[in-house]
Amino acid sequence: MSQYTERAVELFMSGYNCAQSVFAAFHDRVGLPMELALRVSAGLGGGVGRLREVCGALCGAAMLAGMLYGATQGEDQAAKAYTYQKVQEIAAEFRKSNPSILCRELLGLPADAPIVAQPEARTESYYQDRPCPRIIESAARAAEIILFPEEKV
Repeated sequence: MSQYTERAVELFMSGYNCAQSVFAAFHDRVGLPMELALRVSAGLGGGVGRLREVCGALCGAAMLAGMLYGATQGEDQAAKAYTYQKVQEIAAEFRKSNPSILCRELLGLPADAPIVAQPEARTESYYQDRPCPRIIESAARAAEIILFPEEKV
């Protein structure tokens, strides 16, 4: 495990959500203060606001692609396309070790599971029952492979 994937898992185990854990693990690589990285990614945890849609860890990795390659001019179609390509590559790498990119499917929840805003208490059993640390490690590793290929993963 690299320093970034390790940091991502440590952040999650410290109480941060999945998106924060992946995005903030790389804060120094994208030139953001840790606090800002945590804030801008805070709403994406739990499959985007606990809606259990696209995995928050994968969203955090997608945000990294945007920080590195995102268009800053509305008409910059090349930058948009390149960023989307990198996000699709991250998702493909993520899928190599995960059956889905949807939070509810990764957690084994039914499609009609109730949506609640209140996060679950972070107890020892919470961490034992969840695949999230492994998924966060996978998303961080996918980001590292695609966005930082000079790093040995």
